[in-house]
Amino acid sequence: MGFPGDDEFTGPMTVYLNNKDKSALLNQRGAALLIVLWIFIFLLVVAFDFSTSVREEATAAHRYHEETQGYYLALAGFQRGVYEFLQQSAGRDDLGAEKRADIFDGTWQEETLSDGVLRVRWLDEGGKININRADEATLRRVFTNLGVEEPGRTIIIDSIMDWRDPDHLHRLSGAENEYYLSLTPPYTARNGPFDTVEDLLWVRGVTSEMFYGHDVAQGQREDDTKRIALREIFTVDSPIDRINLRTASAEVIHAIAGIPLEKCRDFIEERRKLSDKTLGDLLPLLGVGARDAALQQFVFTNPAVVSVEAEGRPAQSAAARRVKGVVRTAGGGREFELVRWIDRDVALPTR
Repeated sequence: MGFPGDDEFTGPMTVYLNNKDKSALLNQRGAALLIVLWIFIFLLVVAFDFSTSVREEATAAHRYHEETQGYYLALAGFQRGVYEFLQQSAGRDDLGAEKRADIFDGTWQEETLSDGVLRVRWLDEGGKININRADEATLRRVFTNLGVEEPGRTIIIDSIMDWRDPDHLHRLSGAENEYYLSLTPPYTARNGPFDTVEDLLWVRGVTSEMFYGHDVAQGQREDDTKRIALREIFTVDSPIDRINLRTASAEVIHAIAGIPLEKCRDFIEERRKLSDKTLGDLLPLLGVGARDAALQQFVFTNPAVVSVEAEGRPAQSAAARRVKGVVRTAGGGREFELVRWIDRDVALPTR
């Protein structure tokens, strides 16, 4: 009986081992391919994230460049505005009588500077209602003319009076510390004069829609042109108790005198046509007689405290930067004092 030799099993055994090696090799190659694919995917994600980051940083840098350029254009506009205000206050003829006559009409004057555009306008603080000097009767008349209904009207008026008075006793519909401390976040009443007109936003009953004329969170709506913003008619910087009819806006005249708004706007248009304005010229345009009670609300004087609003933007950019400064004449109109500075002013809706 014989045994097979070693050579008899060599062939089949060798084929079996080769198939196993090939399968293992294919598995290794498949694993390597998967690893390579994952590496490529990882690199693709990293590259995409890097390119997105670079693109965002480039956009941010470009935006910052435009904003910085707009800011210094706005500063240039403010300096220009102060210069023209001093020229007007001193009665100089450098700028021409026609331009000086229209300086306080509330419209923007635009000019090109280098590769940018700047705009500037002047608003007489004496042409607004001083929130610190207005008595309760004046406040009630104003909010009634603005269309604020009860009970909200009384709540706002009482709360303004409580905010200004030095005591901690609240009026029937007013508010003091116990109310404001219950809010989130809590704060206390001023119990003194308003520091800025923006302080009205802290007073009970006053909403951002009332103050700005539109909801700043939702943006301007189509019916915002019918709203009168409280920041347009109130001030803390007016040096007089009454309203300067020479410079008051249609919204202020409507709020203080109750004259229909359209009639007030017609009055503003007619007032712009007069080169030399006097109280006798203006009253007939407004429909107010010499014995009319509304006359007690007005005065006719040269502006002494003015808000200079300036806006700047690069020529090819839609992004604008706005600044605002409240200035008071000094030294016989040759100098000025900066009463208040707002480095980033909020734009009002265009009417």
